[in-house]
Amino acid sequence: MLTNEQISNAASALYEAEQTGVQTGLLSLSYSDMTLDDAYAVQAALVQRKVDAGARITGRKIGLTSKTMQRALGIETPDSGVLLDDMHFNNGETVPPKRFIEPRIEAEIAFIMGSSLAGSDVTRDAVLSATEAVVPSLEILDTRVMRNDPATGRARIIVDTVSDNAANAGIVLGETRHSADAFDLRTVGAIVKRNGIVEETGLGAGVLDDPVTSVLWLVHRLAQYGDGLTAGDVVLSGSFIRPIEAPPGSQFEADFGQFGSVTLSFS
Repeated sequence: MLTNEQISNAASALYEAEQTGVQTGLLSLSYSDMTLDDAYAVQAALVQRKVDAGARITGRKIGLTSKTMQRALGIETPDSGVLLDDMHFNNGETVPPKRFIEPRIEAEIAFIMGSSLAGSDVTRDAVLSATEAVVPSLEILDTRVMRNDPATGRARIIVDTVSDNAANAGIVLGETRHSADAFDLRTVGAIVKRNGIVEETGLGAGVLDDPVTSVLWLVHRLAQYGDGLTAGDVVLSGSFIRPIEAPPGSQFEADFGQFGSVTLSFS
């Protein structure tokens, strides 16, 4: 278990990495006994630094919702991070150069909460009732932690990712809005193109068999810490495609069919 000083130091390293664009080393190497609870404590300290600097919390993201990604990191549960107002980009916007370090793109279904939602007894129906709208979206991932340690070749693990705000960096919402029961979200899919070439496809069922289940998992996890979702929060329910690298000059189009579309470019 990390001390308060170690948690603060780890959060400071991540914050500096984001500000300078220079990645920090693996936290899992610097703190070999780091637990998942420690990682969430580092994440909270990192988010607090951003809030103290003027950022505003706008919601949550859920990651590692597919079995493939969970097996890759040796875990059996999703993770979560915090959305902030400076992470939001408009549909069709161009990300300025050097805004991110190593950006990647994922396609997701976003939930916009119409009312607060909290508690370990929340049900699937309660999630649907509290949801104002579901929206097609793209998430921009970034890593303020090195993906691999250059000396040992060791790859980052779950505590590195969670500490780094679950690799969250940006969000783009589509312009179409739907009621939560307008579609079977398990069958909502996307064709994601980079520079006009199809890179990934997937269905909502790739997210814990149902994106609503993903939001339910988040609410139950937050309840363990006396927290929850509030009206107006945006919740990214998890990606149903593998992350796509987004080097400078990339143009992305996510076609969700009747559900909508999202586009984003990188200069």
